[in-house]
Parts: sequence; structure tokens; C-alpha cells
Amino acid sequence: MDINFECTMCGKCCHDLKLPLSVDEALVWLERGGDVQFLCEAVPWPDEPAEDNLLAQHKRRRSFAASSGELPARIVVVLAAAFEGACPHLQANLSCGVYDQRPTVCRIYPAEMNPFIELNPQQKACPPEAWSPDKPLLMSAHRIVDVQTAALIEKSRAADANDTGAKALACKHLGIDTAALSNEGLAIHSPPREQSIAALRLAREAGGASDRVPEWKVASNRRETIDTLVSIGALGVLCTAQETSSFQYLGFFSASA
Repeated sequence: MDINFECTMCGKCCHDLKLPLSVDEALVWLERGGDVQFLCEAVPWPDEPAEDNLLAQHKRRRSFAASSGELPARIVVVLAAAFEGACPHLQANLSCGVYDQRPTVCRIYPAEMNPFIELNPQQKACPPEAWSPDKPLLMSAHRIVDVQTAALIEKSRAADANDTGAKALACKHLGIDTAALSNEGLAIHSPPREQSIAALRLAREAGGASDRVPEWKVASNRRETIDTLVSIGALGVLCTAQETSSFQYLGFFSASA
């Protein structure tokens, strides 16, 4: 199936977002006065996956090794530009105020960065006319054919993998050590802007190098999940409310006591 697309500048995709950023992009966003959150999830990792397990290999590339008590794990950290309502850079005429320096994820839109998520126009905010057959061809036979978009996707995926060490060190500097169990939710940490800038700068300057496996806690809002984690020696944290003292828990399922 062919997918055609051209932006209509409706501005709908520039509202109420958590935009994934590279470490360098997060620093730029913060230094412009924006807010960046650390979205953390923990993937139990008792054994290395087979080479042909493409989904597991994808998770491995974009995560860093950690432990939670006796449980080996990998931690995925997404740096996200967070805002409610309109993007702080959206102008009154619905143009982008930082267009030439906009994040890679904005340049890629509406294509998907995750290779395991299929582009579905019905799940995008763009109006029907953005997808009309007279627009430039974006995708054909499940493959991005726009050369610039395809190159940006590869650049984004490379940065996602290359930034893992810096993210690990930044979390250490900021005292972030709790992640939600993967596929159950996200632990959202919102450090003060200046602290985030300092931590990310230090981590980037250090090259992301670390000689020890960090200790992390694994959070869930489901009692049965925490009981299972504790039973295998992990450090489980039961989130009985959306807000905790140090992070926000965004659960994908209803809480259970």
C-alpha cells in the first residue's frame, strides 16, 4: 500500500506531547527554557536474546545494563520534551519558530521511529487532505521511500543507541533509579531544568562511560506484579497513587492493591 503525505500546517501534531529527544537535542530544548522529562522502563533480562529475536535486539540497543536486587535488567530511558497545550515554539500562524533547529522526531513526522510500529494515517492527527493521492509519496510496500525521511530515521535510531551510556550517567547524577516494569507503564521523572542541564552535560563530556552496573528499583501499580518481582529477588516499588514523592507513575493498566 502506498502512503502519500504533505503537511497542511494545521498544527494539530504540535499539541500535548512528549517528544523523544537525543541527549544533544534535550540540552538545546532545556537551554531554550523548555522542560524535559526522563521516561524510564525496566526490562527483565535474565539471558541474552537470540540474534534472530529482532524485537529483543532492538530493546537491547536502546537500553543499558542494570540490576534490581538479584534480577538482571536493562533500562530504557527516553528524554522527552514535555508540554501541555501548544508547543512553546508554535507561532500564531501555526509555523514552527525553531523550524531549522527542530527536533529530529518533528522532521520525521508522520513516519515512525520505532521499526516495530507500522505507520497508520488513521492514528495521526493530520486531516484527510494531508494524505490525498496527489501529495508526495512517503511510503510504498511498507518502506519509507522519501530519501530524506529515511535518512533521518536511521540517524534517530543511531542516536537512540549511542546515547544509552550518557543517559545512564545522567540518571546517576540526578539520583534517578526507579523505572516502571516494561509493558506495564512508565516512571516519569521531572528534574529541575538546571539540574538536568548539568547532569546531561557531565554525562556527555564523560562519553557515557561507566565501569559498574547501576542498581534500579522496578515500579508497578499492580500488587501481583510487585509480589512476583519480590519473589525473584528484585527491588519492587508498589505505586498506590499516580504521583509519588520523586516521580509520576503512568500505568497502562488499572491499579490493583
